[in-house]
Amino acid sequence: MTTVIPTRTQESGTKTDLDLIVEAKDAVARGVVRLTLVRPDGDELPPWRPGAHIDLRLTPELTRQYSLCSDPADRTRWQVAVLREPEGRGGSAHVHDRLAPGDPVRVRGPRNHFALRPSPRYLFLAGGIGITPLLPMLAEAERSGARWELVYGGRSLASMAFHAELLATYGVRIRLVPQDELGLPDLDRLLACAGEDTSVYCCGPEGLLRAVEERCAARPHVALHTERFAPKDPQPDGTDEEFEVELADSGRTVTVPPGVSVLDAVEQAGVQVLSSCREGTCGTCETPVLGGTVDHRDSLLTPEEQAANDTMMICVSRAAGPRLVLDL
Repeated sequence: MTTVIPTRTQESGTKTDLDLIVEAKDAVARGVVRLTLVRPDGDELPPWRPGAHIDLRLTPELTRQYSLCSDPADRTRWQVAVLREPEGRGGSAHVHDRLAPGDPVRVRGPRNHFALRPSPRYLFLAGGIGITPLLPMLAEAERSGARWELVYGGRSLASMAFHAELLATYGVRIRLVPQDELGLPDLDRLLACAGEDTSVYCCGPEGLLRAVEERCAARPHVALHTERFAPKDPQPDGTDEEFEVELADSGRTVTVPPGVSVLDAVEQAGVQVLSSCREGTCGTCETPVLGGTVDHRDSLLTPEEQAANDTMMICVSRAAGPRLVLDL
């Protein structure tokens, strides 16, 4: 996610599955539907803070992560918005085509690697469906009395979920940039105006995230916080060599061959680890590192967190040496 100050705040979440039902499903933009999820018995849902996401276990083989976009103060329901992705792997198609009000859905979470930190001023940058984790952040920033603005880009107004609601609620603090009318947001101008007291929160497609990261690298006073929906492009310097992993809890040692992830290797050895995306973006499989050096390949940890070498995403990251010791 250099001189930028990217940060990742992890908040623990529910590690067991919740059996919820779809209370409502409605279209909020072209190609985007919102799901409202509730407990069948009407009880309260676990608490969460802006930036959190949940796992929807759509089938035993199909789990996807979606940002919560509802009001954290409302413990009776969770809401997520899902963009149909024609070139996706089936999760969005399942939500759009198969889920209906009244259907059961198994959910895990919430977890938060994108929490809103206190700041006197915020610049929120959203691209497309990246608006979803920012919605509760705007409300929190407003309640806190902070100065803030949102710049929200998309292919067209019709494809930009919640844009009318945002304008009605916040007025001039919302700047909509539909690409078919206005082109792309002027990131150079926006970030040049970001003062030392500004925290930048950005979520959207990889092109937007990389462009913001590149510009913030030259502005060391800007605190940049990003969230990705897809993994970063793989780094060419990583190598896949065999190494050993010692599991500290049991004292067992597992060999990880080339082309096999640590997660797959320990699961094949009979050790169950919570996991979801298996591509280094959701943080479910994050595991403490007790020894050895990690070759980090995730899209979640900041450079500072990777340098600390005390945790890793075992679905994608590997050892940078012959051995790792993990808290498993």
